[in-house]
Formats: sequence, C-alpha cells, structure tokens
Amino acid sequence: MKLNQHLTIPIILLLCSQAHAQTRTVSGTVTADGRPLAGVTVSEEGRDEAAVTGVSGTYQLTVQNDNPVLLFRHPNFGERREEIGDQIVFDLSLEEKVSEIKEVVLNAGYYEVKAKESTGSISKVTAKDIENQPVTNVLSAVQGRMAGVNITQNSGTAGSGYDIQIRGRNSLRTLTNSGMDGNTPLYVIDGVVLGAEMTSLFSGTVLPLRSISPLNAVNPNDIESIEILKDADATAIYGSRGANGVVLITTKKSRKAGLEVTLNTSYALSTVASKMKLLSTEEYLGMRRQAYANDGVTAYPATAYDVNGAWDQNRYTDWQKVLIGNTAAASDIQLSLKGGSAGTRFLISLAHKEQGTVLGQDYRYTVNTMAANLTHRSEDRKFTLNFTNMLSGTKNNVVTEDVTAKALLLSPNAPALYKEDSSLNWDRFANPVAIYNTNYLNENLQTVNSLNISWEFLQGLRLKLSGGVNYQDFEEWSLRPNTIYNPAFVTGQSSAYSSSSLNTQRRFSLMAEPQLQWNYTRAIHRLEILLGGTFQSDAGKQSSMKGTGFETNAFIQNIGAAKTKTVSDEIRSEYRYAAAFARVNWQYAHKYILNLSGRRDGSSRFGPDNRFADFGAVGAAWLFSKEPMLAENRWLSFGKLRASYGSAGSDNIGDYQYLDTYSVANLIYNGVTGIIPSRLYNPAFSWEKTVKLEAALELGFLKDRLNLTAAWYRNRSSNQLVGYQLPGMTGFTSVLANLDATVENTGIEIELSGTPVSTGSLKWNTAFNLTVPRSKLLAFPGLEGSTYANYFVVGEPTNLIKLYRLEGIDPATGLYRFTDFNGDGKITAPEDTKVSEHLGPRFFGGWSNTLEYRQWNLAVLLQGVSQKSLNYNYTMPVPGGMFNQPVEVLDVWSAANPGGTYMPYTAGGNAAANTAHNNFRNSTAAVSDGSYLRLKNIQLTYRLPVQHRYLSQVSIYVQGQNLLTWTKYYGPDPEFSVSGYLPPLKTVAFGTEFNF
Repeated sequence: MKLNQHLTIPIILLLCSQAHAQTRTVSGTVTADGRPLAGVTVSEEGRDEAAVTGVSGTYQLTVQNDNPVLLFRHPNFGERREEIGDQIVFDLSLEEKVSEIKEVVLNAGYYEVKAKESTGSISKVTAKDIENQPVTNVLSAVQGRMAGVNITQNSGTAGSGYDIQIRGRNSLRTLTNSGMDGNTPLYVIDGVVLGAEMTSLFSGTVLPLRSISPLNAVNPNDIESIEILKDADATAIYGSRGANGVVLITTKKSRKAGLEVTLNTSYALSTVASKMKLLSTEEYLGMRRQAYANDGVTAYPATAYDVNGAWDQNRYTDWQKVLIGNTAAASDIQLSLKGGSAGTRFLISLAHKEQGTVLGQDYRYTVNTMAANLTHRSEDRKFTLNFTNMLSGTKNNVVTEDVTAKALLLSPNAPALYKEDSSLNWDRFANPVAIYNTNYLNENLQTVNSLNISWEFLQGLRLKLSGGVNYQDFEEWSLRPNTIYNPAFVTGQSSAYSSSSLNTQRRFSLMAEPQLQWNYTRAIHRLEILLGGTFQSDAGKQSSMKGTGFETNAFIQNIGAAKTKTVSDEIRSEYRYAAAFARVNWQYAHKYILNLSGRRDGSSRFGPDNRFADFGAVGAAWLFSKEPMLAENRWLSFGKLRASYGSAGSDNIGDYQYLDTYSVANLIYNGVTGIIPSRLYNPAFSWEKTVKLEAALELGFLKDRLNLTAAWYRNRSSNQLVGYQLPGMTGFTSVLANLDATVENTGIEIELSGTPVSTGSLKWNTAFNLTVPRSKLLAFPGLEGSTYANYFVVGEPTNLIKLYRLEGIDPATGLYRFTDFNGDGKITAPEDTKVSEHLGPRFFGGWSNTLEYRQWNLAVLLQGVSQKSLNYNYTMPVPGGMFNQPVEVLDVWSAANPGGTYMPYTAGGNAAANTAHNNFRNSTAAVSDGSYLRLKNIQLTYRLPVQHRYLSQVSIYVQGQNLLTWTKYYGPDPEFSVSGYLPPLKTVAFGTEFNF
C-alpha cells in the first residue's frame, strides 16, 4: 500500500506539470490608428473558446497548444492570423496590415458582409474590371462578367437602352404587351433608389422600344463597384422592389490621406461590328428580271427604275458602307481630385464625354458629369458621415429614324445621293438621307444626392440615418422639316408642312431610411440585428405638344410660331412608399450562419384593401472547411454550403393603375372639350409575388488560388398582373388585374476563378462563369379562351413564338407549303400556328483573363450566348421586289434546284405568292441559331516608370470593344432586342492616365 502511495504522488505531479506546460493565459491589447479597438474577437485556431476586446482594447484568452495560432477578427479589418510562439503577452496593431487584407466584402444594400460569410447570392464587379472602357453605359462593361445576369444592348446608337434580366423574366408584362416592363430590376446608387426610365414619346423609330437607360447618366469611371442581388436572402429586405433583382452601385471615395490628382484622357474610333453580305448589281438585276418573268410581265412598269433603264444598270453602291459604314469618333476626359486627413476625406471628379455616329453627319451624344464625396470619421470611430453628390447632364442629337433597314434594302444600282451642287438628288428616287434633315434631340439633367450618418452611441449599438434626393429633368424634341420630302410634291415645297414635337418630364424623389443596428459578440456567438424603415415620396410631371406649319424652318423649335398647335394632357403623378424592415444574423463558432430578413411594404399604387404586403426570407450557411477534420486540410482552403428561401414582390406597374382615369378628348362639341374614360377601376388590384429558392456550394482550393461556386435556383412568380379581357360592350378591351398565372424560372450557375500563376513579376488571374437558365409557364387559368393563347403555352417557356410549320416548296405551284393542322384546306392563324419556338438563351457566360508582368497589364474578356433568335427571314421583303437581298436568296427553288430554300421570285404582283411569303416570315424558317462568341473587351496597359516629385505614375492603354464576333446567325448581328436597328459598334480606344 505504501508503495502505491509513493508511486501515485509523482504521477499526479507529472500530469499537473504537463497540463501546466500545455495550458497558459495570453493577454494583450489590440489597437488601430494608435487607439484601443473594441469588438475584436480573439480565438485560438481549432478551438471554439473566444474573447472579445472591450473599450480598452484588451483581451485575455486561455490557450492549450505549445505553438498556438491566434485569430483576430473585426468587421472593419477582416481576419488576422498570428503565430505567437511562447509569448504570454501579445499586442497587435491592425492598421499596419489593413491594406494587405484581400478578403472580399460585399455590399448587400443595408449592410455589408464578407463574401465568405454571405448566406445570399451576390455578384460583384469592381472598378478595375470596368474602368477606362470605351462605353457610355456601365451595363455594357459588365456584360459577360456575372453569372445569372443576361444583358443585351438594344442598339449601337449612343444613348439607347439595355435589357437586363437577372435570373430570367418573372413577369408576363413587357413593353410590347403592356407599355411597361415588369421585369426591370431596382437600381440603387449610394443608397438612393434611381427610379424607372423616363418616358420617351418620340424616340421609338431610332431607339428601340423608346428605351433610354437610367444608367446613361452615370460615368463608369466614377463607379467603385457594382453588386447585383439575386436570391431571396439578398433581395427580400428590399421587399416589393426586389423581385427582379437589385443593382447596387457604389461610387468611388477617397481611401487615404494626402492629396492626389488624376487626369484621364482617351480617344476612340467606332464602326459597325457586323454587316450582311448582299447581292451585287448583277445578281440583284438578275433576281428582278426573273421575278417579272415569273409573274408573266414582259414590259417593265414605269416605276421599276432599277430594271427599266432609268437607273444605270452598271452602277453599284454598298449602301451599308455609305449609310452606316462611317467611323464614329469619341473623346473622354476626366479630372479627379481626392485627399484629406485621417478622419476627413473628399473626392471631386469632373468628366466630359462626346461620341459621334456612324451616319457620317454631325450628330453627337454628350455627357457631362460631376461627382463629389465627403466622408468623415471621428477619432473614436463611433461617428461616421458620408455625403455623395452626382450631377450629370446628357444631350443626344441624332436622326429621327434609324437608317439601318434602308441600308439593307436599297437597290444597289440606285442613283447618287447628292447632285453636283451638293443638293439632295430626288430624281425618281426616295432619297434615304433626306431623313438626315430631321433631328431627334433629348436632354436629361439628373442629380442624385445621398447622406449617410452613423453613430455608435453605446457599445455595439449604432444608429443610422440614410437619406437621398433624386431629381430628373428630361426634355425631348422631334423636328421634321419639309425638306425631308421630295420638292416635286407640295409637302416638300413649303415649311407649312414642317412639324415639331416637344415632350418634357420632371421627377423629384425624396427618401429617408432610419436604422438601428446592434452587434453583439459573446464567446463563439455573434449576433447582428438591424431594424429600419423606408419612406419615399415621388412627384412627377409630364406634358407634350406638337406644332405643324411654320412660316420658316428657322422657327421650328418655337411651337408658339406654329400655325396649328396640339397640346396633349398635362400629367401629374404622385407615388408614396413606406416600409419597415428587419434583419437578424446569427453566427456560431464562425461556422454556422443563419440570416433572417423581412419587410412590410406599403405602396400607393394599389387599392386601399391591398396596399400593404409582407415579404421575407431565411438564409443559412455552413462553413464546413472550419470543421476540425478539415481545418488542417492542405488542398481545401474553403468550403461552404448555403441555401435560401423567401419571397419578394413588385409594384413596378405605374401610378394610378387601379383607379378610374380619364383623358381629354381630341374632339370638341359645341365649343366644349370633353373627357373620355381611359381606364377602369379595379380595387382588387394587388402585388405580384415571387418566391425564390436557392442552394449553392462554394469551394476554395490551394489557399484560395482556385475557387468554385455552383448554384441552383428556382423562382416562381404568381399573382401576375396582366390585362384581363373584357367584352366589347364595356368599351374596353381589357382591365389590368391579377390572374392566377405562375411563371417559373430555374437555372444552374457556375463560377470558377483562380490564379494559375503568381510569381514575383508574373501574375495570371482568370475567371469563368456559365448560366443555364430555363423558364416555364406553370399555370394560366383560362388561357385557351384568351388572346394570350397566341403567345403563351402552359408548360412551355414564356419567351416563345408560335409559328407555321414550313414543310418546303410545293413543286406543283412553286409556293411555300405549310402544315394545315386543322385540316380545313387553309393556312390561317391561330389555327395553324401550332409550332412553338423558344427564343432567348439556352446558356450564356463569360471568360476573363488578366495577365500582369512588371509594368504591363493585359485584360481579355470573352462573352458568349447560346440561343435561338428571329433571323432575317422574319423581316425580309419578298425576294424579287425592288429591295436588295442577302446573297442567301440566290438559293432559289427550281426544277433544276429542288432543294432550294426560297420559292421562285415575284415582283409583288402575284397575290398567292405574297400570301405565301407573309406566312413564310411567320414560319419556322424565321427562327434559327443566334448563338455567338464575342471578344467583348481587350485592354493593354503599360505603366511608365516615373521618378518625379509631383508626378507619381503615368499609364498608357489601348482598348478594344466588340472587336471579333464568331456566329452563324443569319442577320446583321445576333445581339438585339428589336430587329431593324443599328447593331452594336466595335471600338478601339487609346488613352493615358496621369497621377499627381
């Protein structure tokens, strides 16, 4: 027994000494800018126990390992990993390595979140990806850079719009079927809602869909980052405005003390990116003569100038080159001044951009912008202020009608445009450049001001106030003097036939968002709670008038001098919006994250009984790479599973849609001007709702040198607001109402990025994204009995077109033959338009690469879309008429060529052939592969080694935009929203940047 006692005592002492050697207490102070820093979480790597610094910046933590690694985390400084060895006192200053932290922080609108801790789907593009690009709209610069975001440029004409779809089209409402696009995302600049596009009345013949992007007024070089919120977790906090996604734009701010001046200048040359190969004069005249022969005409009509000898039959003009083949020059200059002290910083930026057109005339698009920012932070970091002002003015002067279609259709042997005295040639000729005497003018003055104040009045408890003002003043003119008409006719002989139209529109928006945020950390728990409200007031005013008949065209912009004046309704509108929102984010052990968000919205756009609606979402993430069994894994550096589910809504329907409204009548009875009803009252009018579901996997390999994100999403949009058909006796064709129709958008998104090479002087970054979207109309009660049956099919995509089925050419008649689905012996619509073709992307994506070698930097972006599109057959005039045609029409059917694509030519005098051609344009022949791969952007930059007292850096760069396109598309260009307009331009730009 004594022997056992003697043995036990040494063993206990040995164990205690070992425990004492392995466990010790470490303490220290964490500072930033020389001051104690509170709220820093300190933990030992691989253990859950943690300490949090207080107002004195001190911490005390028990560690177990012989060589422990401490993790220091703070929202403003990212994560620091420090090996402390055998030290028991370890102090840390975070300001020393702030600039080295590479962790990505995402702007989620009302809060910021580290990318690795985000539970939602947020795509981000930074300034380095978009700066200096030769574009007038930043949406062109981000094409192909984000998964799930499909952007289409409507036209190559400067100042036009863009179609942006974030995970598909949720609403059945489009510009063509309702006058308002129900799929427009929410644009927010520095916390201020930008609002919808201004309503253009006169631009439809030159700008597709009369669309003028609200981002035209934003200088791309003033943008620090663009974040796009896509899933429920990210968008639900925006409630009724987040169903179609949210585009958050953050402008640049001064990041360091001192004074810095930057001067950036560039000059660019642009041409049409693609053209069609058309018939030569010999081929064209052969087609025309054969057409008359097929029609049995032996004596050519007097108006057939091209074949009857009136025009030179040996003349050839490439009208694409003459009308749209010129070179557009553009210049851009920007001067910015930034600096300040450690606590207060400022930035001022001035920019001027001018761009010509490919029309060869003195049309010009001008943008002037001024951006200013002031930030202040108190010494104790508890009070911050951020004020931003963006002022812009755009002016567009362009022709009133796009001439692209004329360039494709004009006979190749048509006479010269001008006589020897430089006057227009009207000799047996509808001169296409007469339209150059017209002007479509618009001016848009816009200011966006935002103020953000934050005060931490108690530890972890912060009061915020965000507010903003957005003002727009839009004016447009359409000037059509009599000189656009042939002077041989009365309309071209006097300014009494000149006309001008004026539309003015003003919009003022004021919003305020008080918020209360509480951050609480205890051991391995971290809790963030956000409560807030939104109050927004919009007021708009629109008026238009037209004047016809002037004593002289010198007065054409003075409608008061017109002989006949038509004044349209003056429209005043008001919009009120109020909401309360909340967010709760809980983290456990930095591995398990739960995010809850909700919002209650009220909108004046709905009836009293449906004015309010609730939206919310839940998101969760598991950072499984921080689990003990994977924490030391050498090849897997990061792993996260996340999922979200929730709802968002849309009130993007226009004002007063639920009310009885009236318009001033055009007719006057007994000297009294009356009013007529224009819309029916519908108090049951309510919100569209979109329920979103997403699951995603994020992986990082080899210390995050290779990163992969794979996501699956499903959006279901119900309670669709569409026009409900009414009997003719009501005097209305429809009333806007909620139908129990449901649209589903699903898809897979893949993002792969990495740094394959990173040496002392060479670095290669690459990023690839791919999206495979699918859409489907799940339900539409009463569809078969409505006119919507011509456009939609339950179980099919919503972007389909119903067509005749082309079977070939009937050898007996030489006419196109189509499937007679109802067997009545006639080809009619909708009875025989039973073939549904899915238009739009099957998949799309982009691949970007950046190579850095010493002072050289090369960036390349490829953008691609796989899709089916309407081809040139959809708008093609009948082959054989007095219109030029693509060379493909030479593949004409005949007994010797029974496999010919096109039926025998006709000059237009054969009624049966004309009917067959019209059916052909609405048949399966009008849809084909519209896929393309485009060298979207390439930039080469050289930074000159400068050693000067005042000049710190000089960069010289050359850029290319849309330089190459690989496609089999049958038409001018595969990227379009509406055919017949100027294709996108390819651009080469040269620039220099000086930093002082």
